[in-house]
Amino acid sequence: MTASARLRVLLGEATAIGPGKADLLDAVARTGSISGAARSMGMSYRRAWLLIDTMNKCFRAPLVETNAGGKGGGGAQVTDLGHDVLARYRAMEHKARTAVGADLDAFQALLADDSLDDTR
Repeated sequence: MTASARLRVLLGEATAIGPGKADLLDAVARTGSISGAARSMGMSYRRAWLLIDTMNKCFRAPLVETNAGGKGGGGAQVTDLGHDVLARYRAMEHKARTAVGADLDAFQALLADDSLDDTR
């Protein structure tokens, strides 16, 4: 098992964006819908919607906009701000990996060989 670090940007108690939310934004951009994004990630529509709602509330403007459903309607798109946030987050992830890579490799030697259940 390999150790890894994960970057989250917090706004108070809320995670404005983290790895899962960034992946969800990517999936919405790719599929054009929240339900399609949720399916592609193996999560419920409700969970995806709640994550997007949190992101939208954490930023000055929505990261994802939705269109009303119905005949020929529906869908969602990542806004220009959403694309900007996603690009900046991915750049921050890359910088963080680069900055802590050597230390994380050294830290790996200090960890147990087996994976532990996080619920203990």
